[in-house]
Amino acid sequence: MINRMILNETAWFGAGSLKQLPLEVQRRGYKKALVVTDKLLVEIGVVKQVTDLLDLHHLAWEIFDEVMPNPTIEVVKRGVDCFQTVQADYLVAVGGGSPQDTSKAIGTIINNPEFADVRSLEGVAATKKACVPIIAIPTTAGTAAEVTINYVITDTARRRKFVCVDPHDIPLVAIIDADLMASMPPSLKAATGIDALTHAIEGYTTKGAWELTDMLHLKAIEIISRSLRQSVAGEKQGVEEMALGQYIAGMGFSNVGLGLVHGMAHPLGAFYDVPHGVANAILLPHIMAFNAAHTGDKFRNIARAMGVADVEGMSLDAAREAAIGAVQRLSRDVGIPASLRDVGLQTADIPALAQAAFDDVCTGGNPREASVEDIMVLYRAI
Repeated sequence: MINRMILNETAWFGAGSLKQLPLEVQRRGYKKALVVTDKLLVEIGVVKQVTDLLDLHHLAWEIFDEVMPNPTIEVVKRGVDCFQTVQADYLVAVGGGSPQDTSKAIGTIINNPEFADVRSLEGVAATKKACVPIIAIPTTAGTAAEVTINYVITDTARRRKFVCVDPHDIPLVAIIDADLMASMPPSLKAATGIDALTHAIEGYTTKGAWELTDMLHLKAIEIISRSLRQSVAGEKQGVEEMALGQYIAGMGFSNVGLGLVHGMAHPLGAFYDVPHGVANAILLPHIMAFNAAHTGDKFRNIARAMGVADVEGMSLDAAREAAIGAVQRLSRDVGIPASLRDVGLQTADIPALAQAAFDDVCTGGNPREASVEDIMVLYRAI
Protein backbone atom coordinates (compact mmCIF):
# COMPACT_ATOMS: atom_id res chain seq x y z
CA MET A 1 0.00 0.00 0.00
CA ILE A 2 1.18 3.53 -0.82
CA ASN A 3 0.44 6.27 1.72
CA ARG A 4 1.11 10.00 1.60
CA MET A 5 1.86 12.62 4.26
CA ILE A 6 1.68 16.38 3.58
CA LEU A 7 2.50 18.84 6.37
CA ASN A 8 3.46 22.51 6.71
CA GLU A 9 6.95 23.51 5.65
CA THR A 10 7.39 25.19 9.05
CA ALA A 11 5.29 25.23 12.22
CA TRP A 12 5.91 27.16 15.44
CA PHE A 13 4.40 26.15 18.79
CA GLY A 14 4.05 27.64 22.25
CA ALA A 15 2.85 30.76 23.99
CA GLY A 16 4.54 33.80 22.47
CA SER A 17 5.44 32.11 19.20
CA LEU A 18 3.63 34.87 17.27
CA LYS A 19 6.89 36.83 17.45
CA GLN A 20 8.24 34.49 14.76
CA LEU A 21 5.86 36.01 12.19
CA PRO A 22 8.02 38.91 10.97
CA LEU A 23 11.09 36.69 10.89
CA GLU A 24 9.31 34.22 8.62
CA VAL A 25 8.12 37.03 6.35
CA GLN A 26 11.54 38.64 6.10
CA ARG A 27 13.46 35.47 5.38
CA ARG A 28 11.04 34.60 2.58
CA GLY A 29 11.18 38.07 1.05
CA TYR A 30 7.44 38.77 1.02
CA LYS A 31 6.40 42.37 0.40
CA LYS A 32 2.75 42.89 1.39
CA ALA A 33 0.26 40.81 3.37
CA LEU A 34 -3.46 40.55 3.05
CA VAL A 35 -4.59 39.72 6.58
CA VAL A 36 -7.73 37.59 6.28
CA THR A 37 -9.89 37.61 9.40
CA ASP A 38 -13.28 38.56 10.83
CA LYS A 39 -14.62 41.76 12.33
CA LEU A 40 -14.87 40.39 15.87
CA LEU A 41 -11.16 39.57 16.02
CA VAL A 42 -10.44 43.08 14.79
CA GLU A 43 -12.72 44.61 17.42
CA ILE A 44 -11.26 42.71 20.38
CA GLY A 45 -7.69 43.51 19.41
CA VAL A 46 -6.42 40.08 18.39
CA VAL A 47 -5.63 41.19 14.85
CA LYS A 48 -3.82 44.27 16.19
CA GLN A 49 -1.30 41.97 17.87
CA VAL A 50 -0.48 40.65 14.42
CA THR A 51 -0.42 43.95 12.55
CA ASP A 52 1.59 45.67 15.31
CA LEU A 53 4.32 43.08 14.82
CA LEU A 54 4.30 43.69 11.08
CA ASP A 55 4.46 47.45 11.68
CA LEU A 56 7.36 47.05 14.10
CA HIS A 57 9.36 45.45 11.31
CA HIS A 58 8.13 47.87 8.60
CA LEU A 59 6.19 45.18 6.76
CA ALA A 60 3.22 46.32 4.67
CA TRP A 61 -0.27 44.90 5.13
CA GLU A 62 -3.97 45.38 4.41
CA ILE A 63 -6.94 43.76 6.14
CA PHE A 64 -9.82 41.80 4.68
CA ASP A 65 -12.21 41.29 7.61
CA GLU A 66 -15.39 40.13 5.87
CA VAL A 67 -15.10 36.48 6.88
CA MET A 68 -18.00 34.98 8.80
CA PRO A 69 -18.62 31.51 10.25
CA ASN A 70 -19.30 28.99 7.47
CA PRO A 71 -17.62 31.22 4.83
CA THR A 72 -19.50 31.63 1.57
CA ILE A 73 -18.68 31.72 -2.12
CA GLU A 74 -19.42 35.45 -2.11
CA VAL A 75 -16.88 36.12 0.65
CA VAL A 76 -14.20 34.22 -1.26
CA LYS A 77 -14.87 36.27 -4.39
CA ARG A 78 -14.61 39.54 -2.45
CA GLY A 79 -11.38 38.32 -0.89
CA VAL A 80 -9.91 37.54 -4.32
CA ASP A 81 -10.83 41.05 -5.50
CA CYS A 82 -9.30 42.59 -2.38
CA PHE A 83 -6.04 40.66 -2.76
CA GLN A 84 -5.68 41.86 -6.33
CA THR A 85 -6.68 45.45 -5.53
CA VAL A 86 -4.15 45.92 -2.71
CA GLN A 87 -1.44 44.07 -4.68
CA ALA A 88 -0.55 41.69 -1.89
CA ASP A 89 1.84 38.80 -2.45
CA TYR A 90 1.00 36.58 0.56
CA LEU A 91 -1.83 35.88 3.00
CA VAL A 92 -1.90 35.92 6.80
CA ALA A 93 -4.92 33.97 8.02
CA VAL A 94 -5.90 35.04 11.54
CA GLY A 95 -8.76 33.24 13.28
CA GLY A 96 -10.48 29.89 13.44
CA GLY A 97 -11.30 27.58 10.59
CA SER A 98 -13.30 30.15 8.65
CA PRO A 99 -10.45 32.63 7.94
CA GLN A 100 -8.11 29.70 7.28
CA ASP A 101 -10.53 28.14 4.78
CA THR A 102 -11.25 31.47 3.13
CA SER A 103 -7.53 32.11 2.71
CA LYS A 104 -7.02 28.72 1.07
CA ALA A 105 -9.75 29.43 -1.46
CA ILE A 106 -8.48 32.96 -2.17
CA GLY A 107 -4.89 31.84 -2.55
CA THR A 108 -5.82 28.92 -4.79
CA ILE A 109 -7.88 31.06 -7.17
CA ILE A 110 -5.24 33.81 -7.38
CA ASN A 111 -2.61 31.36 -8.62
CA ASN A 112 -5.06 29.15 -10.55
CA PRO A 113 -7.48 31.66 -12.17
CA GLU A 114 -9.11 28.92 -14.22
CA PHE A 115 -10.86 28.02 -10.91
CA ALA A 116 -12.38 31.50 -10.47
CA ASP A 117 -15.78 29.78 -10.29
CA VAL A 118 -15.49 28.85 -6.61
CA ARG A 119 -17.78 25.84 -7.05
CA SER A 120 -15.21 24.31 -9.40
CA LEU A 121 -12.90 23.78 -6.39
CA GLU A 122 -15.20 21.15 -4.88
CA GLY A 123 -13.73 17.72 -4.32
CA VAL A 124 -10.18 17.12 -5.49
CA ALA A 125 -9.50 20.06 -7.79
CA ALA A 126 -6.81 19.55 -10.43
CA THR A 127 -4.96 22.77 -9.69
CA LYS A 128 -1.55 23.15 -11.30
CA LYS A 129 0.13 25.68 -9.02
CA ALA A 130 0.59 26.05 -5.28
CA CYS A 131 -1.71 28.65 -3.80
CA VAL A 132 -0.47 32.06 -2.72
CA PRO A 133 1.80 31.59 0.34
CA ILE A 134 -0.26 31.45 3.53
CA ILE A 135 0.96 32.06 7.06
CA ALA A 136 -1.75 30.57 9.24
CA ILE A 137 -2.30 31.92 12.77
CA PRO A 138 -5.16 30.03 14.45
CA THR A 139 -7.05 31.61 17.34
CA THR A 140 -9.14 28.54 18.16
CA ALA A 141 -8.00 25.09 19.23
CA GLY A 142 -10.08 22.81 17.09
CA THR A 143 -10.19 22.95 13.31
CA ALA A 144 -6.46 22.39 12.63
CA ALA A 145 -7.08 24.13 9.29
CA GLU A 146 -3.56 25.51 9.58
CA VAL A 147 -2.11 22.03 8.86
CA THR A 148 -4.68 20.47 6.53
CA ILE A 149 -5.14 20.26 2.77
CA ASN A 150 -8.91 20.61 3.17
CA TYR A 151 -11.30 23.54 3.32
CA VAL A 152 -15.06 23.97 3.32
CA ILE A 153 -17.10 26.67 1.57
CA THR A 154 -20.84 27.35 1.89
CA ASP A 155 -23.00 27.70 -1.20
CA THR A 156 -25.90 29.71 0.20
CA ALA A 157 -27.83 29.68 -3.09
CA ARG A 158 -27.99 25.88 -2.98
CA ARG A 159 -28.08 25.50 0.82
CA ARG A 160 -25.02 23.27 0.91
CA LYS A 161 -21.42 23.17 2.05
CA PHE A 162 -18.79 21.64 -0.16
CA VAL A 163 -15.43 20.22 0.79
CA CYS A 164 -12.31 21.02 -1.22
CA VAL A 165 -9.24 18.80 -1.02
CA ASP A 166 -6.04 20.12 -2.59
CA PRO A 167 -2.39 19.45 -1.68
CA HIS A 168 -1.60 22.85 -3.17
CA ASP A 169 -3.55 24.75 -0.50
CA ILE A 170 -1.71 23.86 2.71
CA PRO A 171 -0.34 26.89 4.57
CA LEU A 172 3.40 27.26 4.19
CA VAL A 173 3.84 28.36 7.80
CA ALA A 174 1.67 27.71 10.86
CA ILE A 175 2.06 29.65 14.11
CA ILE A 176 0.21 27.95 16.95
CA ASP A 177 0.40 30.49 19.78
CA ALA A 178 -1.78 29.52 22.74
CA ASP A 179 -1.80 33.14 23.96
CA LEU A 180 -4.04 34.00 21.01
CA MET A 181 -6.49 31.26 22.03
CA ALA A 182 -6.80 32.15 25.70
CA SER A 183 -9.52 34.76 25.16
CA MET A 184 -11.94 32.34 23.49
CA PRO A 185 -15.23 32.14 25.41
CA PRO A 186 -15.81 28.80 27.15
CA SER A 187 -18.54 27.77 24.71
CA LEU A 188 -16.19 28.24 21.75
CA LYS A 189 -13.39 26.36 23.51
CA ALA A 190 -15.82 23.51 24.10
CA ALA A 191 -17.17 23.35 20.55
CA THR A 192 -13.79 23.63 18.84
CA GLY A 193 -12.30 21.17 21.33
CA ILE A 194 -14.86 18.47 20.58
CA ASP A 195 -14.36 19.24 16.88
CA ALA A 196 -10.69 18.37 17.40
CA LEU A 197 -11.64 15.18 19.22
CA THR A 198 -13.93 14.30 16.32
CA HIS A 199 -11.05 14.79 13.89
CA ALA A 200 -8.90 12.44 15.95
CA ILE A 201 -11.53 9.72 16.39
CA GLU A 202 -12.79 9.83 12.81
CA GLY A 203 -9.23 9.97 11.47
CA TYR A 204 -8.35 6.93 13.59
CA THR A 205 -11.31 4.88 12.37
CA THR A 206 -11.59 6.07 8.76
CA LYS A 207 -11.01 3.59 5.93
CA GLY A 208 -7.74 5.27 4.94
CA ALA A 209 -6.13 5.10 8.40
CA TRP A 210 -2.65 3.56 8.70
CA GLU A 211 0.04 3.15 11.33
CA LEU A 212 1.59 6.62 11.14
CA THR A 213 -1.74 8.43 11.33
CA ASP A 214 -3.00 6.01 14.01
CA MET A 215 -0.08 7.10 16.18
CA LEU A 216 -0.94 10.76 15.68
CA HIS A 217 -4.67 10.31 16.29
CA LEU A 218 -4.28 8.29 19.48
CA LYS A 219 -1.89 10.89 20.89
CA ALA A 220 -4.32 13.65 19.94
CA ILE A 221 -7.19 11.81 21.68
CA GLU A 222 -5.07 11.48 24.81
CA ILE A 223 -4.07 15.17 24.89
CA ILE A 224 -7.55 16.50 24.11
CA SER A 225 -9.27 14.23 26.63
CA ARG A 226 -7.03 15.31 29.49
CA SER A 227 -6.91 19.03 28.65
CA LEU A 228 -10.27 20.16 27.23
CA ARG A 229 -12.04 20.52 30.57
CA GLN A 230 -9.14 22.60 31.91
CA SER A 231 -9.07 24.72 28.76
CA VAL A 232 -12.79 25.47 29.01
CA ALA A 233 -12.26 26.40 32.67
CA GLY A 234 -9.63 28.95 31.60
CA GLU A 235 -6.53 27.16 32.81
CA LYS A 236 -3.49 28.23 30.80
CA GLN A 237 -1.91 24.79 30.62
CA GLY A 238 -5.15 23.33 29.29
CA VAL A 239 -5.29 25.95 26.54
CA GLU A 240 -1.70 25.28 25.51
CA GLU A 241 -2.20 21.52 25.46
CA MET A 242 -5.36 21.88 23.38
CA ALA A 243 -3.45 24.00 20.89
CA LEU A 244 -1.02 21.13 20.41
CA GLY A 245 -3.58 18.32 20.52
CA GLN A 246 -5.80 19.78 17.83
CA TYR A 247 -2.77 20.33 15.57
CA ILE A 248 -1.62 16.72 15.96
CA ALA A 249 -5.13 15.55 15.01
CA GLY A 250 -4.91 17.73 11.90
CA MET A 251 -1.58 16.21 10.92
CA GLY A 252 -3.34 12.88 10.77
CA PHE A 253 -6.83 13.39 9.35
CA SER A 254 -5.68 15.75 6.62
CA ASN A 255 -3.85 12.82 5.08
CA VAL A 256 -6.42 10.03 5.52
CA GLY A 257 -9.87 11.64 5.62
CA LEU A 258 -12.79 11.61 8.04
CA GLY A 259 -16.24 10.02 8.14
CA LEU A 260 -19.97 10.31 8.65
CA VAL A 261 -19.86 12.76 11.57
CA HIS A 262 -18.43 15.39 9.27
CA GLY A 263 -20.62 14.28 6.40
CA MET A 264 -23.71 14.91 8.54
CA ALA A 265 -22.35 18.07 10.18
CA HIS A 266 -21.70 19.98 6.97
CA PRO A 267 -25.40 20.13 5.89
CA LEU A 268 -26.36 21.37 9.36
CA GLY A 269 -24.02 24.31 8.88
CA ALA A 270 -25.41 25.02 5.43
CA PHE A 271 -29.09 24.76 6.42
CA TYR A 272 -29.07 26.35 9.87
CA ASP A 273 -25.66 28.05 10.19
CA VAL A 274 -24.84 25.72 13.11
CA PRO A 275 -21.23 26.21 14.21
CA HIS A 276 -19.26 23.29 12.82
CA GLY A 277 -17.80 22.25 16.16
CA VAL A 278 -21.21 22.15 17.81
CA ALA A 279 -22.67 20.00 15.03
CA ASN A 280 -19.76 17.55 15.26
CA ALA A 281 -19.99 17.42 19.04
CA ILE A 282 -23.68 16.49 19.04
CA LEU A 283 -23.25 13.86 16.34
CA LEU A 284 -20.02 12.19 17.49
CA PRO A 285 -21.18 9.70 20.16
CA HIS A 286 -24.18 8.63 18.08
CA ILE A 287 -22.11 7.95 14.97
CA MET A 288 -19.54 6.14 17.09
CA ALA A 289 -22.33 3.81 18.21
CA PHE A 290 -23.44 3.35 14.59
CA ASN A 291 -19.86 2.46 13.57
CA ALA A 292 -18.76 0.46 16.60
CA ALA A 293 -19.10 -3.04 15.21
CA HIS A 294 -17.01 -2.07 12.17
CA THR A 295 -13.96 -0.74 14.00
CA GLY A 296 -12.22 -3.87 15.28
CA ASP A 297 -10.38 -3.22 18.55
CA LYS A 298 -9.93 0.50 17.91
CA PHE A 299 -12.58 1.65 20.40
CA ARG A 300 -10.67 -0.15 23.16
CA ASN A 301 -7.63 1.97 22.25
CA ILE A 302 -9.79 5.11 22.20
CA ALA A 303 -11.14 4.29 25.67
CA ARG A 304 -7.61 3.75 26.95
CA ALA A 305 -6.41 7.04 25.44
CA MET A 306 -9.34 8.83 27.11
CA GLY A 307 -8.32 7.50 30.52
CA VAL A 308 -10.89 4.75 30.99
CA ALA A 309 -9.61 2.33 33.64
CA ASP A 310 -9.27 -1.44 33.22
CA VAL A 311 -10.10 -1.51 29.51
CA GLU A 312 -7.89 -4.57 29.01
CA GLY A 313 -10.20 -6.70 31.10
CA MET A 314 -13.36 -5.61 29.30
CA SER A 315 -15.11 -7.52 26.57
CA LEU A 316 -14.91 -5.86 23.17
CA ASP A 317 -18.54 -4.72 23.40
CA ALA A 318 -17.94 -3.26 26.87
CA ALA A 319 -14.81 -1.46 25.66
CA ARG A 320 -16.73 0.04 22.78
CA GLU A 321 -19.45 1.24 25.15
CA ALA A 322 -16.77 2.67 27.44
CA ALA A 323 -15.26 4.72 24.61
CA ILE A 324 -18.65 6.12 23.63
CA GLY A 325 -19.42 6.87 27.28
CA ALA A 326 -16.13 8.72 27.72
CA VAL A 327 -16.97 10.95 24.75
CA GLN A 328 -20.47 11.60 26.10
CA ARG A 329 -19.13 12.54 29.55
CA LEU A 330 -16.57 14.92 28.09
CA SER A 331 -19.19 16.60 25.89
CA ARG A 332 -21.57 16.92 28.84
CA ASP A 333 -18.86 18.30 31.12
CA VAL A 334 -18.02 21.12 28.70
CA GLY A 335 -21.65 22.03 27.98
CA ILE A 336 -22.33 20.64 24.50
CA PRO A 337 -26.06 20.52 23.55
CA ALA A 338 -27.49 17.01 23.64
CA SER A 339 -29.90 17.09 20.69
CA LEU A 340 -30.04 18.39 17.14
CA ARG A 341 -33.39 19.89 18.09
CA ASP A 342 -31.42 22.28 20.28
CA VAL A 343 -29.70 23.74 17.21
CA GLY A 344 -32.82 24.12 15.08
CA LEU A 345 -33.10 20.95 13.00
CA GLN A 346 -36.48 20.78 11.26
CA THR A 347 -37.98 17.34 10.62
CA ALA A 348 -39.16 18.40 7.17
CA ASP A 349 -35.56 19.04 6.13
CA ILE A 350 -34.27 15.57 7.02
CA PRO A 351 -34.55 14.03 3.52
CA ALA A 352 -32.54 16.89 2.00
CA LEU A 353 -30.03 16.85 4.86
CA ALA A 354 -29.56 13.10 4.47
CA GLN A 355 -28.96 13.32 0.74
CA ALA A 356 -26.41 16.11 1.24
CA ALA A 357 -24.66 14.08 3.92
CA PHE A 358 -24.60 10.98 1.70
CA ASP A 359 -23.04 13.03 -1.12
CA ASP A 360 -20.44 14.68 1.16
CA VAL A 361 -16.84 13.71 0.39
CA CYS A 362 -16.17 12.87 4.05
CA THR A 363 -18.88 10.20 4.22
CA GLY A 364 -17.01 7.89 1.88
CA GLY A 365 -14.32 7.36 4.50
CA ASN A 366 -16.70 6.11 7.16
CA PRO A 367 -15.83 2.61 8.40
CA ARG A 368 -19.46 1.49 8.02
CA GLU A 369 -21.36 2.05 4.81
CA ALA A 370 -24.36 4.33 5.30
CA SER A 371 -27.29 4.71 2.92
CA VAL A 372 -29.46 7.79 2.62
CA GLU A 373 -32.10 5.91 4.62
CA ASP A 374 -29.57 5.10 7.37
CA ILE A 375 -28.64 8.75 7.61
CA MET A 376 -32.28 9.83 7.80
CA VAL A 377 -32.78 7.44 10.71
CA LEU A 378 -29.71 8.88 12.47
CA TYR A 379 -30.83 12.50 12.04
CA ARG A 380 -34.26 11.63 13.44
CA ALA A 381 -32.82 9.72 16.39
CA ILE A 382 -30.30 12.41 17.30
